[in-house]
Amino acid sequence: MVDALYTLFGGEGQLLYVVAVVTAILAIMVPVMISVALVVYFDRKIWAAVQMRRGPNVVGPFGILQSFADALKLFLKETIIPTGANKFIFLMAPMITFTLAMISWAVIPVDAGMAIADLNVGILYILAISSLGVYGIIMSGWASNSRYAFLGALRSAAQMVSYEVSIGFVLVCVLISVGSLNLGDIVESQQGTIFNWNFIWFFPIYVIFFISALAETNRPPFDLPEAEAELVAGYQVEYSSMAFALFFLGEYANILLMSAIMAILFLGGWYAPFPFLEFIPGFIWMLIKIGIGFFMFAIVKAFVPRYRYDQLMRLGWKVFLPLSLFFVIFYAAIYVYGGLLPVRG
Repeated sequence: MVDALYTLFGGEGQLLYVVAVVTAILAIMVPVMISVALVVYFDRKIWAAVQMRRGPNVVGPFGILQSFADALKLFLKETIIPTGANKFIFLMAPMITFTLAMISWAVIPVDAGMAIADLNVGILYILAISSLGVYGIIMSGWASNSRYAFLGALRSAAQMVSYEVSIGFVLVCVLISVGSLNLGDIVESQQGTIFNWNFIWFFPIYVIFFISALAETNRPPFDLPEAEAELVAGYQVEYSSMAFALFFLGEYANILLMSAIMAILFLGGWYAPFPFLEFIPGFIWMLIKIGIGFFMFAIVKAFVPRYRYDQLMRLGWKVFLPLSLFFVIFYAAIYVYGGLLPVRG
């Protein structure tokens, strides 16, 4: 994407290359930020529909500007720092969480060739960044000088590490079938009709990935780090104003990121489900599939009760870890002994 913009701008000089890089970043980041505000609105509307309520309906047409009003309210509030807090780390933690949520989008292709960076190791990049995400939460819990916040941070760290293992094995299953760590190559391998998409052949690990993604993003029924009945608000309990807003934005950006990864790995990315629908641009299909993923996240929150912490850990270590490891061996055996391994030059 950067090279295409550089060529479009004339293709000469370092300054134009910097302009192309900045343009590519803005072309992805600005829609992501706007999408985060909109999905918060749709999240609340979905919960309201399940519970037979109206949801946001006052600010703007159908209440669609409610998220922007909430953002303005948080922006104008005072940032309150607890007396015993480590001020530098207290303020750095939400910035780290938000920044890591944003930079993960650098390798997500929304259409053929439409990614800020087309890395050959895109999957490893996402795994590395998602692993760093726990630091922002740990820092916020420790710097708040609060037992509730620290316990919530420890819960979140244990939870994210536990379910990242299962996500890693799920990715291995898909990578065996593709023979590449490049996200574009993974989508290209699903070209054709909906019957070529990975969610059919890899349906068991698709389910494992989705449930692990719920735990990875601290979404219900795995929102133990923020359990209001036990921890008030977990690691966010001492935060207000824009510091709280950065955590909130980072959480929803991560949910959209997980939805995008599900679309790329299992739902054919930017490809249409049937050839007669190919007149619709690829990025529209990608947005639709991300929307389907987000709807699944929202609907689970609306009707699945919260797990106990021991149930959460048991599911991660005693169920998903052995299952995902079994499927790695199972699919690897089929590809090796069935002569189905991909050959890439």
